[in-house]
Amino acid sequence: MAKLGTYGIVRFDLNLFPQATRTLTPVLLTLAVIGILYGAVVACAQRDLKRLVAFSSLAQLGFIVLGTFALTSQGLTGAVIQMVNHGLIIAALFLVIGWLYERRKSWQANELKGLQWSAPVMAGVFTVVMLASIGVPGLNGFIGEFLILSGTFIVHRWWAVAATFGIIIAALYLLWAYQQVFHGEPTERDKKTRDLAWSERLIIAPLIILIVFLGVYPKPVLDRITPSVNQLIAHVDQATHTHQPPVATGQSANTAVSGSDSGSTLGAGGAR
Repeated sequence: MAKLGTYGIVRFDLNLFPQATRTLTPVLLTLAVIGILYGAVVACAQRDLKRLVAFSSLAQLGFIVLGTFALTSQGLTGAVIQMVNHGLIIAALFLVIGWLYERRKSWQANELKGLQWSAPVMAGVFTVVMLASIGVPGLNGFIGEFLILSGTFIVHRWWAVAATFGIIIAALYLLWAYQQVFHGEPTERDKKTRDLAWSERLIIAPLIILIVFLGVYPKPVLDRITPSVNQLIAHVDQATHTHQPPVATGQSANTAVSGSDSGSTLGAGGAR
């Protein structure tokens, strides 16, 4: 439902109210950064895994809003692909903590310890999804966050710098959650926690494959997104009589993500 809301912003707000969007851009970017930092800080205080994932989701939605209202092709491309990536990541996280609750009847991190010894596959799945949520290169979370932050930095530098702290805080609470639940000396009850069954592995496998695939090779998705994004940004620029650097063409976006020529791509965008 949250991604449906952000899709509605992209699909209707930017199309129907471009001038109002441009006028309110500083306010909306500020609210996006507040959402990122607030969600991350509150998640750090959670001991309930379900609530931790929920506030983590709030922070990720802040990134989507930031990229959307940066009103650059690169930022909006990152926001759209992050809607897809966030859906994959959050679905996998809720599956894992749901299976944990099914086995232990608790979402409290301080009641779980050392589960990697009795459930190594579950620990491995949680690790991959956690790293994707943090935005580690090679996993899908990196693609969207990189495009959002680089696209925002071109025209709204300080908002992008402030939002970067949200990534740092996210690494803290997600790594803490993994350490608390899966590391340490397991209790007798933890030792009896069963690992993922084959049916559960088959359920989670498509999500893990997509998380890795979109992190390694996002080009097919970016090629579908960028033409519509560039057209939408052109519509906003024409309606508001402004011009933003059109950095995210299909080829340049993939080049920027791969890191092979990101400096020259952003530089060219700024020059235009």
